[in-house]
Order: sequence, then structure tokens, then C-alpha cells
Amino acid sequence: MLFCGIFVVMVHITRRERFCAAHKLYREEWTPEQNEEVFGYCSNPNWHGHNYELYVTVKGDINPQTGFVMDIKIMKEIIHTYVIGKLDHKNINLDVDFMAGKMASTEVIAQEIFHQLKPHFDQRGVILHSVKLFETENNSVEYFGQ
Repeated sequence: MLFCGIFVVMVHITRRERFCAAHKLYREEWTPEQNEEVFGYCSNPNWHGHNYELYVTVKGDINPQTGFVMDIKIMKEIIHTYVIGKLDHKNINLDVDFMAGKMASTEVIAQEIFHQLKPHFDQRGVILHSVKLFETENNSVEYFGQ
């Protein structure tokens, strides 16, 4: 990126975390048959679970004193405090405060994780670039906050 004749280089760093959680895709106002037609086995009345992989990417300038964009230990602490601790081994539909009343699709979960983390990275002077959430090894969602 060129800014006032000076090249500004933003560096991206990514932290991977994992959590296990159960959820169900359904709409209460729909019949069980409608839910099954739209959501398939994901609407199982007895829930189902995933071993999720979460990739959180922040960006910023490198601090010349530390050589870091952000201390990765602090990044891990933020992710664990505001996301992993709330999701791991929980029922996303019933137990997770930031998912209350929301569809527990991977798309919505990724979006809500982004919103949980953004203010905490903003306070540290880095930009939350994206949240990428793998529901399975073949299915993932990436959200950039737009």
C-alpha cells in the first residue's frame, strides 16, 4: 500500500484454536418436517456436534521494539477468554450467551465470534482481519467483518 509516498506494510498473524460443541439448525416456528427438509440431519432433535477449528487473523504494523504485530500469548488469551471458554464442550444453541436467539449455522457463529473479538483487538491497537471457522475438514466459513 502506498501512503504519502511511503510504502506501509501491514503484517497479518493468525492463531489457530480448536473447540468441540453441539448445535442444531432449526426454526421453532417450523414443523419438524420443514426443519428436516431445509436442514437435513443438522436439525436432529437430539443435536449433533463438531470438532471446530478456528483461525483468527489480525493485522497491523510491526512494533520495532518487540518485532511483533501483537504478542501471540495475549492473542491466545483474548480468544480463550471471549470465545473458546464460552464455546468448548457447550451446546451452542443453549449455553453460549453471544448466540442466544440466533441461528447456530457456521456462518452466524463465525460472524458472532468476530463481533466478540473485535473490541478486544481494537484495544490492543491491531485490526481484526478475519475469522475463519472450519465445521468439518471440508466445510469452512470466513468472515471479514463487512
